[in-house]
Amino acid sequence: MAEPEPMALGAGQRLGAPETLGISTLDPGHRPPAMPSGRHVTIRVRMLDDTEELFDVSQKASGKVLLDMVCSHMNLVEGDYFGLEFQNRQKMMVWLDHVKPIMKQLRRPKQTILTFAVKFFPPDHAQLLEELTRYLFALQIKQDVSCGRLTCNDTSAALMVSHIIQSEIGDFEESQCRSHLLNNNYIPDQIPLIDKIMEFHSKIIGQSPAESDYQLLEVARRLEMYGIRLHPAKDREGTRLSLAVGHTGVLVLQGHSKINAFNWSKVRKLSFKRKRFLIKLRPDPNSSPQGTLEFLMGSRDCCKVFWKICVEYHAFFRLFEEPKPKPKPVLFTRGSSFRFSGRTQKQVIDYVRESEFKKIPFERKHSRVQHNVRLSPLPCPRPQDVPTEGESPEDGADSPPRRQWKESVLVSAEDTSASRTTSPSHQRNGREDRAGPVSMAEETRGSTPPTHPERQSTEVAPNSPHPSASSGHSLGMVNGQRSLEPCGHSPDGRPPSPLTSPLLNHAGSVRTDEEDEVRRKRFPTDRAYFIAKELLTTERTYLKDLEVVTVSFQSAVGQDEATPDSLMKNILCTFEPLHKFHKGFLREVEQRLSLWEGRSNAHIKGDYQRIGDVMLKNLQGLKPLTANLHKQSEVLLELEKACRASRRLEGLCRDFELQKVCYVPLNVFILRPLHRLSHYKQLLERLCKHYPATHVDFRDCRAALADVSEVVEQLQGSLIKMENFQKLLELKKDFIGVDNLVVPGREFIRLGCLSKLSGKGLQQRMFFLFNDVILYTSRGMMATNQFKVHGQLPLHGMTIRESEDEWGVPHAFTLVGKQQSVVVAASSLIEMEKWMDDIQVAIEMANTSNGPSSDLLTSSLIDNKRPDVSSADAECEDDVTASRTSLERPAPHRGNTMVHVCWHRNTSVSMVDFSLAVENQLSGNLLRKFKNSNGWQKLWVVFTNFSLFFYKSHQDEYPLASLPLLGYSVTIPSETENIHKEYVFKLHFKSHVYYFRSESEYTFERWMEVIRSVTVPLGSARILNSRESRPR
Repeated sequence: MAEPEPMALGAGQRLGAPETLGISTLDPGHRPPAMPSGRHVTIRVRMLDDTEELFDVSQKASGKVLLDMVCSHMNLVEGDYFGLEFQNRQKMMVWLDHVKPIMKQLRRPKQTILTFAVKFFPPDHAQLLEELTRYLFALQIKQDVSCGRLTCNDTSAALMVSHIIQSEIGDFEESQCRSHLLNNNYIPDQIPLIDKIMEFHSKIIGQSPAESDYQLLEVARRLEMYGIRLHPAKDREGTRLSLAVGHTGVLVLQGHSKINAFNWSKVRKLSFKRKRFLIKLRPDPNSSPQGTLEFLMGSRDCCKVFWKICVEYHAFFRLFEEPKPKPKPVLFTRGSSFRFSGRTQKQVIDYVRESEFKKIPFERKHSRVQHNVRLSPLPCPRPQDVPTEGESPEDGADSPPRRQWKESVLVSAEDTSASRTTSPSHQRNGREDRAGPVSMAEETRGSTPPTHPERQSTEVAPNSPHPSASSGHSLGMVNGQRSLEPCGHSPDGRPPSPLTSPLLNHAGSVRTDEEDEVRRKRFPTDRAYFIAKELLTTERTYLKDLEVVTVSFQSAVGQDEATPDSLMKNILCTFEPLHKFHKGFLREVEQRLSLWEGRSNAHIKGDYQRIGDVMLKNLQGLKPLTANLHKQSEVLLELEKACRASRRLEGLCRDFELQKVCYVPLNVFILRPLHRLSHYKQLLERLCKHYPATHVDFRDCRAALADVSEVVEQLQGSLIKMENFQKLLELKKDFIGVDNLVVPGREFIRLGCLSKLSGKGLQQRMFFLFNDVILYTSRGMMATNQFKVHGQLPLHGMTIRESEDEWGVPHAFTLVGKQQSVVVAASSLIEMEKWMDDIQVAIEMANTSNGPSSDLLTSSLIDNKRPDVSSADAECEDDVTASRTSLERPAPHRGNTMVHVCWHRNTSVSMVDFSLAVENQLSGNLLRKFKNSNGWQKLWVVFTNFSLFFYKSHQDEYPLASLPLLGYSVTIPSETENIHKEYVFKLHFKSHVYYFRSESEYTFERWMEVIRSVTVPLGSARILNSRESRPR
């Protein structure tokens, strides 16, 4: 039989990528394996939503061909996490082998029902980059909970069910919720838990189906039995056990409790011999030798089934790429030739990141809440419409924007009537008409193809997850695949899901070169215009930062009885007038830029091609609010005092900092008004430098600069003190074992990662340099993500010397104190120079001034160290205990602070660097491109606190993702990288590469300037220059 003709572009094929079918088991640019010639057989597959689909495959086809067809049918990109399961001849549930022909695995294919299920459970559901994948995982969790495979306590079970019914029926309504729970059973013995389920359901009003899936997976992944499939076994003593495999390794369970785990790094070999399953461990010098562990299973087939899934789990989660097949022996075979076939998890993630897909709507069978578009890259709505951790698109493109999620979950009658049932015979024979291919030129330009009335009546079976007809697309099916053709109206206008980070997702607003050229000709090119535009973009970010304090903090903390009325009154009296003033200022700047960009007579005459008059007027209006600016330090001190007096308030503030809206520490937001004045000064200095003295705007800019410089000079002294105080408060939250870090006279100088030489060799430690003491810490395996203090080194009387030759360790130097000496090594020569310079300055300060007491550690830590023993011999992980003054129950703590970034990137930052990062804040639109992607995605980017924060729009309430820049290098792309665009800069760290494109030469220079202030090249040049100029 000849190969079938190429099918028209359909739902299984991604728009914009004509050479791929969007199937996750294929490499980019390749088609699925060609269907072998010969007779065909119909295979029945049960999907995760309990529907069944029929697929016609060749009798010679391999298992991978069938899995590709199933994934193509659902338009599933991340299909590598899934597999097809069936009951073999021995009545055992096994996975369909990708390499072997289907007919050699299925005894009676017409009577066998294959089950599409999750095969590989990742440790973190955030690694699932597509909403459809998370939806399918949620269906799998729903099945596991219902059948009792995923066991948990009543609270977790009720919480998971509440998320399931929120996805299915929408917001809580008591009678409807109770009736639904009585008619549908989600967990064994559900009746006693109905009240608890309803209580949880009432607390998640407004949660979209996508967000419900995300929260369901968040609860499930923390359960001990998450992703566990039990394989009965016995140990040598005959004790009944169960074996299982996970992403970490092989697990041993007794009942539903884990009693042992063998990490992949400890396992040397897995094998089986008849009924015996063997685990050969690597020798561990720190524990008693175990050699080879033996478990007895029911039969040889049971051993082989479990061994094969172990091999696949190990390859999928541990390897970078698919292992090469074992060469066939010439004469004799020894052992199994089975190897993992398919992409590894790393390859899947890289593939999804580096490929651009058209987001296709899909249908949730059980959900009455029809907002489940596959993350369409469409215009962003109002900020209050953006969901917390998922997306909830509106149903119709013509419907007005909704302000509340509760309103957006209604299903329109048109959408409901759009789905009808297709005859099973049509699916089986694959004879339905397919829609024609979509013109790529039309798709790129966003034009609307003509509507075909005869195709609008095409019927779709509302069964397994597939592109939904409710989005206005006509669909046809053959072999489980559907074709897609846009109709007269566009999909809904909801934004992409916030769960999909811009660093993880390429789909977005792709701008064409024609649009860029039109825009370049339309807008002004004067440098003053782009300086004024920088004022506009940074003012938008600043106003959002003020709202974090006036709105978000007020609603989250201010209403609680633990918050003192005096504190909230002081905060509101200080920030509300500033917020009101800057709101009006932003409005005037927007109006002026709009006129500047316009084509009226005023624009031609140049009457509105200036910004100095607006700034002069508003900066003079800001002078009466100078008293409010002086109160920033009072607010900071009062907040810290209140938190020390009330543990509940301290917990509320800590929880608020964990929210997405608080993307930097709370204290940073409080000091924002003081920093903003410095930004105004910098902008006005650039304008005055740009304008000639005869320019109409020069006089106003110079007068405004004089006004703001006067205020900045008055506040500069208190600002330096407040920045140091704020940094000490921030570091205090990162420590365990320090009680009195924040004391008068103590100044923070530098923090960073060094390797400390001890009896065990070089050990990574986090060092903190103050003007009187050095603390060294390590990050333990604690839920709080805090750093455990190991010791302190008073600076008074300390000396420092290079000791690379003495110890034979590169970039090593010795800190010689009165009681002990410590040998440390930096990661590079530049880092060593930074540390030695700052430590030498701090020693001189400590020797010439009466600073604070350097006794920082708690008594429990001091008692564990003898002053007569060198720290290189005394330090041990087990000897150092955490502070007894900390909270009894570990509290959540941000794990992405600058301290943690320095720990992971093995670098350091100083207080000078922090001040420089504050001065160099910037925000605006950038186009971003990945290393292997083609299109440019438009993002709103904010640079602050050593990081880039990414938004879909400046109206968003919180960032979708962030990129800490410490350790990154910023360069201009070379010719070999084929970036044929203007104003492009490149960020790279190890294998991570990002390209960013700005709109003008000025914005390009500004982004390069601010990013270089915290990345490698500028710091390297600064240190090397200082080294050359200073004799040693």
